[in-house]
Amino acid sequence: MVPGTGSNAAVALPWLGALSARWATTVVDLPGQPGLSDPRRPLRGRLAWYGRVLDEVLAVMDADGVVLVGNSLGAAVALAAGSPRIAGRALVSPAGFIRLSVDPALVLASATWLLRPTADHTRRMLRLFVAPGTDPPDVEVEWMALMAASCHTTLAPPPLPAELLSLRAGRPCVVGVGEHDRFLPPHRLVPAVRRTMNLDTRVFSGAGHLTTPAHLGEVVSLVAEVVDPRAG
Repeated sequence: MVPGTGSNAAVALPWLGALSARWATTVVDLPGQPGLSDPRRPLRGRLAWYGRVLDEVLAVMDADGVVLVGNSLGAAVALAAGSPRIAGRALVSPAGFIRLSVDPALVLASATWLLRPTADHTRRMLRLFVAPGTDPPDVEVEWMALMAASCHTTLAPPPLPAELLSLRAGRPCVVGVGEHDRFLPPHRLVPAVRRTMNLDTRVFSGAGHLTTPAHLGEVVSLVAEVVDPRAG
């Protein structure tokens, strides 16, 4: 499992719990993201660089037949990785297909959070990451406030080349996104995934960009389509 921007294995423990109940699961801390990996960040060619790092991780693990589960930035990294050890991919709220949408409300809330990362400002921003009328989990609020106060976040990743996405379509892949995802709205993401990889996209009802514990059952179901296709 490859977490997204600003996340790591510790923050992804709910994902690990849900996935490891079905399959042996490893969570990878990406270099340059807050966690226990290398603090250095690539200056250019970020996704290609991250893809090579992930290929190296799989080689060190000596793991074959791996299904990559990528979330947001982690999904783009999973697509950038080209190791023959990869058997399939499950991509949740995936970057790498389109440029992320950032509306004025997100810009204002994000700027306020970065300038003054209090719990209230962080919660106000994260309410835009979940479904309308839903409060973000307290642990996410605490983590994001700590992250903004302690380090610099990275910019949103750009789309991957269409030629690479077409090549990745040669291996099993499933894609899911929240119906209320403001960064990757389904009306933009779904046709892009269809155009580049000829795939349908599952839209998670009542979910936003942030996958909360309440929606991890849908993530497991999505992953199962790649790991246990005959079970369906």
